[in-house]
Amino acid sequence: MSIESTNPATGETLETYEGESTAERDEAVERAEEAFAEWRDVPIEDRQRMLARAGEQLREKETEYAELMTAEMGKPIAQSRAEVEKCAWLCEYYAEHAAEHLQDERVASDADARTLISYEPLGTVLAIMPWNFPFWQAFRFAVPNLAAGNVGVLKHASNVPGCARAIEEVFREAGCPEGAFSSLLIGSDEIDEVIEDDRIDAVTITGSSGAGRSVAETAGSQLKKTVLELGGSDPFVVLDDADLESAVEKGTQSRLINSGQSCIAAKRFIVVDDVYDEFLERFVERMDGRVVGDPMDEETDIGPQAREDLMETLDEQVQETVDQGAELHIGGEPMDREGAFYPPTVLSDVPEGSPADHEELFGPVATVFRVPDEEAAIEKANDTRFGLGASVWTEDETRGERVARQFESGLAFVNELVKSDPRLPFGGVKESGYGRELARDGIREFVNTKTVWVQHGSEEDGGLVE
Repeated sequence: MSIESTNPATGETLETYEGESTAERDEAVERAEEAFAEWRDVPIEDRQRMLARAGEQLREKETEYAELMTAEMGKPIAQSRAEVEKCAWLCEYYAEHAAEHLQDERVASDADARTLISYEPLGTVLAIMPWNFPFWQAFRFAVPNLAAGNVGVLKHASNVPGCARAIEEVFREAGCPEGAFSSLLIGSDEIDEVIEDDRIDAVTITGSSGAGRSVAETAGSQLKKTVLELGGSDPFVVLDDADLESAVEKGTQSRLINSGQSCIAAKRFIVVDDVYDEFLERFVERMDGRVVGDPMDEETDIGPQAREDLMETLDEQVQETVDQGAELHIGGEPMDREGAFYPPTVLSDVPEGSPADHEELFGPVATVFRVPDEEAAIEKANDTRFGLGASVWTEDETRGERVARQFESGLAFVNELVKSDPRLPFGGVKESGYGRELARDGIREFVNTKTVWVQHGSEEDGGLVE
């Protein structure tokens, strides 16, 4: 099987990669199992040093990796560089904190016993990762798991094969043992077979709700642990006392990051009536001012959508929503130029039950909702099957925190756009998935949390308990 890498800005074929055959796939999983037998016993300090070297490798080849990302999936080049930098930061974070997060915990119990909790690696973790942040998503899985003593097998999205091979290169150059991290260029129709392989011990996926359900069902039938980081339709709540200039600027940035293709992008802008008209006017103007163009150009804010079919799906959602009565302020159809370009688009008066009301719009399309007050804003924010991130904008921080605590989401931000940070756990609730990545919680997802009880002996009873 061959896999083509295609530039979405031009339609040009960049390179053709040979995928793994069934026999080669089997050999890769076998090598992972063999590598785990050794890697789990490598002192954690040595594993941390490997991660530090991976971070150095990323910084040394930042331009090369950034240009590869942009060429394969269309991310604006400045954002690609930032993504490589963030991966390096992630490596450095766990190079510094992994041992601390995994150290034994002493727990008080009986006076004549010593009890503790030990965190031990599980084995081979299969990761099914998406194309939208092709380096960050893969590193977010690989780094904490390698630090914990697990080994990883990556099944990356089929439109970023070059990124998959480059990530392999980073860990190889950093001194990661053969088999401890590998990527498989295989079709999605092979995933179930890999999950069911007895040598795979756990599975993590970042993707759609449908893909998450399928993976969880297969893994669950094999009693294998899963972490699901799925879609989002994040609310961006603007209250009557918000700093509108900041809210408009951050809202525009959040909606258009990665050309609108981000799970944690602000998608539903919920604005109280007192400031609705002013916010909408400013927001439309700011969105309309963003530059769409060649993603390799430093001045470009928005590149192409990652694939032609994804752009077509987005356009169908917009057209159906407008047909049902939504008001279209700007954008609203593919651009008349080569490549999968879709412009910044703003919809208001979105009908209940329309695609823009209840589906995730994975592209540069913002929906703006008018609500009477704070209570209604919270109700609208939670009126979704998703629960990944949410943000609220208000000059009153106490009020903001109170509202943030009422969001049904895994992440809640006050006066800041939703983002991932190596120092904080990341993940969602409801149909946005379960489990956590990053920070201490993330490194502990795929470990055996083992209780160890050591009973103290005595001369009288030899340590026996009647």
